[in-house]
This record gives sequence, C-alpha cells and structure tokens, in this order.
Amino acid sequence: MDIKDIEKLYLHRQSCRSFDPARPVSDELLREVCRLALLAPSACNSQPWKLLAVTGEKAKQLAAGVQDLGMNKFASDAPAFIVVLEGTGNLTATVGSRFKNTDFLHNDIGIMTAHLVLAAEAAGLVTCILGWRSEEKLRKILLLPEKTRIPHIIAIGYASEGYETREKKRKPMEDTFVLLK
Repeated sequence: MDIKDIEKLYLHRQSCRSFDPARPVSDELLREVCRLALLAPSACNSQPWKLLAVTGEKAKQLAAGVQDLGMNKFASDAPAFIVVLEGTGNLTATVGSRFKNTDFLHNDIGIMTAHLVLAAEAAGLVTCILGWRSEEKLRKILLLPEKTRIPHIIAIGYASEGYETREKKRKPMEDTFVLLK
C-alpha cells in the first residue's frame, strides 16, 4: 500500500447529502464495512461500542428520529443507517481515563467511526455522520433501554446520480501543524 492511496481515499471521502433511495445496500456489504470498522484500536482494547445496521422499514422510521426542526431532510433517502451505541470500557481503560483525566471511551468511538466511514468509502458507498438527532426518539424506534447512549448515527448508501465530490477546503497547514524537535 502506498500513502498516496490513503490520500486519495481521504480526499474523496466527504459527507454526502444526496443518496439514491432506489439502490439498497446489501446486508453483506453493511456487515463487511462494520467488520472493518471494528478493527479500530481502542484504549486497553476495550472496544466500548456496538453497531446496529438498520435497513428497510426500520430505516425509514429511523430517518424521522434525525429530522427534528427540519434538519437532515436528505436522511429520508438514505437506504441504511449505522447506529453507534456507547458501551463501557474495560476496567483498565476506565481507571486509566479517570487517572489521566482523558475521555478514552469517546476518543475510541470517534476513531472507530472514522474507520467506518473510510471503509464505506473504500467499498463505493457514501456516508454522512448525523449530529442532529433525538436520542429519545431513536431509543423508542430501536427498542433500546432508556439509558442507552447513541453518540453517532451514520447515513450510508450509494450517491444519487450526478453527485460530485467537492474540493476539500482546509486551513493552511501552517495554521494547524507544528513540528517540534
């Protein structure tokens, strides 16, 4: 593998808000994307997450849970969602988090989520991590216990016809990177 291959993947992956509702994602492909995401590292290998892949009628119901106040209207066209559930860290990671005043659990979930969207991109899928959501509605739709935390919902599918990747606009590297020796 060449670093340019990774760069190409990073440059191509973006949040898509234009899904093809007529093109479902196979269960096998969803499973494979999740399998790859679950290879992500975590503090003390605690793997503090669980993934739910949601398709079909349940996906249509779930879209309503991310559309309060007119947000995420495009979610109705997403054929699938991956719901990230917050788990618990193992004893070593939990103690380490408290001792070092570092949130290993949410760091780990973020790393795994990045792995997931990049695996989806490599598989020819597009994604959008949805920040606007009603956890209460989602727990009811997904029949989850009341205290279940849902840190991320990822809309996933194929891009609609004519969808084009936008050029990445980033701050200049000298504003965001320092090399110390």
